[in-house]
Amino acid sequence: MSAQVLNFGCRLNAYESEIMRGHAEGLENTIIINSCAVTAEAERQVRQAIRRARRKSPDARIIVTGCAAQIDPQRYAAMPEVDLLLGNGEKLAPDAFIDKEGAFAGTERIRVGDIMTAQATVPHLVAGFEGRARAFVQVQNGCDHRCTFCIIPFGRGNSRSQPLAQIVEQTRTLVEAGYQEIVLTGVDLTSYDADGESLGSMARALLDAVPDLARLRLSSIDVAEIDDPLMDLIAHEPRLMPHLHLSLQAGDDMVLKRMKRRHSRADALAFCARVRRLRPDIALGADLIAGFPTESEAMFERSLDLIHEAALAFLHVFPFSARAGTPAARMPQVPKPVRKARAARLREAGEQSRGRYLKDRLGETLEVLIERDRAGRSQHYAEVRLDGGEYAPGALVSATAVAVVDGALIATPII
Repeated sequence: MSAQVLNFGCRLNAYESEIMRGHAEGLENTIIINSCAVTAEAERQVRQAIRRARRKSPDARIIVTGCAAQIDPQRYAAMPEVDLLLGNGEKLAPDAFIDKEGAFAGTERIRVGDIMTAQATVPHLVAGFEGRARAFVQVQNGCDHRCTFCIIPFGRGNSRSQPLAQIVEQTRTLVEAGYQEIVLTGVDLTSYDADGESLGSMARALLDAVPDLARLRLSSIDVAEIDDPLMDLIAHEPRLMPHLHLSLQAGDDMVLKRMKRRHSRADALAFCARVRRLRPDIALGADLIAGFPTESEAMFERSLDLIHEAALAFLHVFPFSARAGTPAARMPQVPKPVRKARAARLREAGEQSRGRYLKDRLGETLEVLIERDRAGRSQHYAEVRLDGGEYAPGALVSATAVAVVDGALIATPII
């Protein structure tokens, strides 16, 4: 059995897991765990997976890498189940797992370098994504900002971007492999800056260079640094999907200031209004944190109100999770039961907002990317279930939205 890769966390991790899968090809009886450290809960799940992997496969070689391993290598090195620990820089090296002689490259148990010294991204070509209908392309890594709740810059390093030529080559490879939708990924995607290209101008050049690419989608973006070429694409480019996921985090100005975010509540609302003027059917999603330190009930209510005011259709809600080493962990904490209750209220408001958005889609023609059986995602990233036909994962199917059931659109294929 070749190496098994267990992926946790973001789309960037998913992309890197495919790189590691290729580099570890032929390595027998090995489990690679690509960890996430975005919350304390994420790390708990990683440690649980490590222990479960050892119980299930007592003779397997267990390799742990990713952000959790990078940020706190000693914690994971102390786990007896772990045979090798690799940092985020080391894990992508061609000889990270197998040396030039074809033997396991595990002579050092801990290989974790200083990620803050990384100056560039290393080009890799991924041929495909196991079990996925859409493909991811890494265009940026790292982050230069220091939000008070976030540990990820210490796992990913400072911001650095892939040159356009490498992005075009990777995208062509995936399109030729049959992928019709590409998602551009990064830690701080809107900070993209390579060879004088911004995110918007790079995306424009990519679409021009790969005319056979049917759908381009962006992962999470920051409303504080949207460039004019990207706004132009949103307004005029049908191959850029009408769906944006925004890194908002809160809807109260004092909370945003204490988070050290670079936008205000007014900035977020103005951005949402502007993109809706440019593309009226666009779907907007957002990350929101419930119970950030010092958050009062009135501050929380402003985040709750933001869901309706900005008409956010798709939410990722997180109860605040204090990370050791971050400024927010030293601030006065909101009690955990309050955080949990506030997160539930945000999710409930989000479900109502999503329901309103989906009802507005009834009667419209959807372009559905099939993920499994007769289920997939529309151009707006809405979940869609087709009421007829048989389609392979990765197919694009035109269908008419006819109903909303359990938070998803029911649609009839157009023959």
